[in-house]
Amino acid sequence: MSSETPAGARLPVVTPARVLAGLSLLLPVVAMLWVSSYAKETPELGGLPFFYWYQLAWVPASAIFTVTAYLLLRRDEQARKAAADGASA
Repeated sequence: MSSETPAGARLPVVTPARVLAGLSLLLPVVAMLWVSSYAKETPELGGLPFFYWYQLAWVPASAIFTVTAYLLLRRDEQARKAAADGASA
């Protein structure tokens, strides 16, 4: 079985890379909207209650998840372009 897409065949819209990218963007949103999971004072970190440092920790974590989603989607688009170019040749 060949990994190339036959001429005229459509590539799937939902791919594992796109699903993972969506989940990596959704995770920080869900984590911040689920307030009851972090609405407490202990444990403290450097004198900051958990409520504050937990939210601050999500700032760089969200950036990492966003970069991950970007890289996944970029790789997926490159694969789609290569498959389209290969199918048209």
